[in-house]
Amino acid sequence: MTTPDDREPQPVYLGGPRFQTDPVALYREMRREHGAVAPVVLDGDVPAWLVLGYRELHQVTSDPQLFTRDSELWNQWDRIPADWPLLPMIGRKQPSILYTVGERHRERAAVISGALEAVDPFELKGHAERFADELIDELCGKGECDIVGEYAMLLPLRVLARIYGFSDEQGPGLVTAMNDMINGREGALDGQRHLAESMFALIADKLVRPNHDVVSRMLAARGDFTVEEIAQDLMVMLAAGHQPTADWIGNTLRLMLTDDRFAASLAGGRHSVGEAMNEVLWEDTPTQNVAGRWTSRDTHLGGARINRGDLVLLGLAAANADPHVRTDAAALTGGNNAFFSFGHGEHRCPFPAQEVAEAIARTGIEVLLDRLPDVDLAVPAADLARRPSPWLRGLTALPVTFTPTPALGASR
Repeated sequence: MTTPDDREPQPVYLGGPRFQTDPVALYREMRREHGAVAPVVLDGDVPAWLVLGYRELHQVTSDPQLFTRDSELWNQWDRIPADWPLLPMIGRKQPSILYTVGERHRERAAVISGALEAVDPFELKGHAERFADELIDELCGKGECDIVGEYAMLLPLRVLARIYGFSDEQGPGLVTAMNDMINGREGALDGQRHLAESMFALIADKLVRPNHDVVSRMLAARGDFTVEEIAQDLMVMLAAGHQPTADWIGNTLRLMLTDDRFAASLAGGRHSVGEAMNEVLWEDTPTQNVAGRWTSRDTHLGGARINRGDLVLLGLAAANADPHVRTDAAALTGGNNAFFSFGHGEHRCPFPAQEVAEAIARTGIEVLLDRLPDVDLAVPAADLARRPSPWLRGLTALPVTFTPTPALGASR
């Protein structure tokens, strides 16, 4: 006779409200029940593994031959329907850098890194300040706003579009298209089409009239990469740079508005902004889980037997909270950047891209606090809602109040 304690631990569904309300407690329970690597199921009862342990995640991301990005190896393709909701994230034969492996991947990553590394940091900050001021001009006279919907979700892509080489007039349309696509709104397909058409039009223009921008530099350094490949990588960079950066802004401002340690920054100082941003990457990282890796042969990881072709998901947030490395949380958040929030290994977010995201997020937060120094939450902190997603963690809204002030544009 089998008692309840003798039963095999059941896989955890990677979804549902707990990823919205208390993922930290959920990861803790999963670690206690399964160890450093937990069996999970995705939509449609599709099995996968979620790496919860810091050391195990380091192992996976450091071994791209055993844990490869080649999705063709997946042993579940025969049961994946054409309308599976996660296909945009876990696709087959996708042409972007996300699913390129080996030397080809390293060459593509070098093209991206080189183009972003050449972005002038002073110009980048200047663009971020200008667009941040323009957005605040639209709301500063109201005395209240939703920082997420009216600010954070509008800023990153405006800046990225500018350094790509798009005109400032194209920026708002690109932002609307991207947000429609990300949020699955009615215009999602139209948004995807608008982004693709705009990108190919920009590339065609830069092939004829190159300038000092990211797209021109990538085209100049592309070697034997096709225009299609460059376009795919540019669109991946836009999406990867926009939503997580917007969530970084929103999650940091939430922390600063709800934690007394950051009260000085809200009174006009800036010294705690970087500290709050770093703490968010440890404790409330925008990118929670990442798909994925596929095992090229049978192996063992964290006490679990992983079969060839199994899907392995990277639990970035869970690894950041691993008690085996979190012996001193204060020391880890106080300037320590050993978090997994940008990934690790050759498929991690390129370092120049991290610098661009940090510059946009930090400037956006600092400009808002400068312009609206008495900003305060308009609802109890407990009422702030998160998107119900196991992948990206961000607020659905951050309603605030402040003393109405005149727009800067009126005095320029």
